Amino acid sequence: MLKASEFKKTYRPAGTDSWDRAESVIKILQDVRKNGDAALARYTRQFDGEEASVREVPRGELEAAFDSLPDRLRGALVSAKENIEAYQRKIKWRPADPDGFYPVFHPVRRAGIYVPGGKANYPSTVLMTAIPAKVAGVDSITVATPPPGSPVTLAACFLCGVDRVFTVGGVQAIAALAYGTETVPAVDKIVGPGNAYVALAKKLVYGDVGIDSIAGPSELAIVVDAESDARWAALDLLAQAEHDENARTYLISLDPGKLEEVGRLASELAEKAPRSAIIKESLRNNHWAIFAEDRAEAVDLVNWIAPEHAAIQTADADSYAEDVTNAGALFIGGFSPEAVGDYSAGPSHVLPTGGNARFQSGLSVNDFLTANAVIRVPREDYRRFAEAGIPIAEAEELHAHAASMQARLDKGGAD
Repeated sequence: MLKASEFKKTYRPAGTDSWDRAESVIKILQDVRKNGDAALARYTRQFDGEEASVREVPRGELEAAFDSLPDRLRGALVSAKENIEAYQRKIKWRPADPDGFYPVFHPVRRAGIYVPGGKANYPSTVLMTAIPAKVAGVDSITVATPPPGSPVTLAACFLCGVDRVFTVGGVQAIAALAYGTETVPAVDKIVGPGNAYVALAKKLVYGDVGIDSIAGPSELAIVVDAESDARWAALDLLAQAEHDENARTYLISLDPGKLEEVGRLASELAEKAPRSAIIKESLRNNHWAIFAEDRAEAVDLVNWIAPEHAAIQTADADSYAEDVTNAGALFIGGFSPEAVGDYSAGPSHVLPTGGNARFQSGLSVNDFLTANAVIRVPREDYRRFAEAGIPIAEAEELHAHAASMQARLDKGGAD
């Protein structure tokens, strides 16, 4: 158990750059950009096995995958889709009144989604990325996922109306989406999580193509007090830790006894969990138990960590909603576990990690929209803007700018 001051002195956020991998990542990006499908095939065999291949999954196969799902799972995916659509429609930017100066919103034309397929299958990633893109009105959505393509992931692609699906993973998939090959179309924006190599590849192609964020290890901070349900909190820690060995968890408690109780239960439950090895490794190396003297210190800790997920399970949980400002998503109350956010609540689970919640929000429909300002100056208002602009242009010695504005005044800009 650490005091808040001790935690702050020793804690270091997870790095997301992994520059030691940069040389190999750049090599793959350049190779795919130059050699297209031939490079894709070569790297796919190297990283996914000699029998692995890059292929476009026919729509009939996507539909068959959806039809073959067990009824309970199919119904769950449909229900989650409806929740996500409703939330994304609710928050979608709306056109402003066309009066004077106003923004006009346009959907990105072509979106690329990376869906991981390493330690687990992620149909939820399809839901949380493709649905916001659809609600935005994106013309073409392309999914890249490692071969051979998980049937449940392919089923989610069908449900969400994804236009094209390719079995290609890793850095080579990011390169293909960014630059295009003979088979894979280039896109305008790439979204979706991935491992450290994928994250670095996205960072390196940014500027040639848009991206959502640079994702690091997944994170969860839970705040508990004496009245919190210790078993619920322990299970929530395990749910986060089972993502992978690098997943980060923080247990912040206003009660030392509860801190010890949750920690003990988490250790016991980890022994029996199906993904026990991953969970125990994560908890051993990337878990922090922190004692907060009071509510103010608990709020300060959450904002200081700026975690991907923050779950408040105290008796006064509602009071944290306005004060916690640095979190990718905030889960208020005992019946709002982070796992609900991963699958079915509505907001996307593609969220900022590594402290980036200080300056970045989670993925939403609005990330698939661009805005351009419309500037329409009525003649009777022109003098006000020109007389404010001309002296600034002259101070910058951009004389043609000043002359452009002055010419309209000379022509009869209204007084």
